[in-house]
Amino acid sequence: MNEIFLTLGIESWKPLLSTLLLPPLPFLVLVLVGARLMFRRRLLAWLLVLLGVAGVWLSTTEAVGLGLTQWLLRPPPALSQAEIADLKRAPKTAIVVLGAGRRLLAPEYGISSLKLHTVERLRYGIWLSRETGLPLAYSGGVGHGAPAGPSEAEIAARVAEREFGRPLRWQEGESRDTRENALKTVALLLPQGIEQIVLVTDGNHMRRALGNFERAAAGARLRLVAAPMGLPSGGRLRLRDWLPSTDGFEDTCIALHEWLGILAGA
Repeated sequence: MNEIFLTLGIESWKPLLSTLLLPPLPFLVLVLVGARLMFRRRLLAWLLVLLGVAGVWLSTTEAVGLGLTQWLLRPPPALSQAEIADLKRAPKTAIVVLGAGRRLLAPEYGISSLKLHTVERLRYGIWLSRETGLPLAYSGGVGHGAPAGPSEAEIAARVAEREFGRPLRWQEGESRDTRENALKTVALLLPQGIEQIVLVTDGNHMRRALGNFERAAAGARLRLVAAPMGLPSGGRLRLRDWLPSTDGFEDTCIALHEWLGILAGA
């Protein structure tokens, strides 16, 4: 599917398509269709309305969001202390942080900045770099349909050096999505003699990211190590996990977005 978008030159439509396919819009459409049919086919109308309302409710619960994440995305576990210790002795290895969005203007700082989600990825990458002594790279440009301005990589380089005291070794600021993250980062690091990449991104994004990096590195001598962050702490479901919440809605949307991305090969 992603190749079709590229061939037709409509890859910039992907954010719009995501909005149309993800909750709550499909469920709201069910409610509207049900309301339209209420005076002609009452039983079908009530069924559509109830399905739409139930869909909206469930899509905003943490129970469904976490369930979809585990079922559809199967995020890998976090790096263990033993695995981090092994990385300290790993030669020709680079830590690569994938971008997750920027803010063209953060009024509190008066300049561009990274979205909070992006800062968390960068923070974990910097922490890993300090723990292992490995050099750090960041991959992220300007996303499809996003307004022009500084790339994520430029902003991340400034934040990493000024606020965390850990400069980036490499910046890749031309990619617009995960597929291009992989293609352009592999092309950047292979000539530098890098033979292993420690990939830092959210756990729910890791499966799609690894798939793209594996395809980009096909035929090359390059190993990939998953370093997911933002993983759920686990534990049993509670009653409140079935109540609507902003966190639940975000988890559901992200899980479905990543799953659609995997299906589309994006």
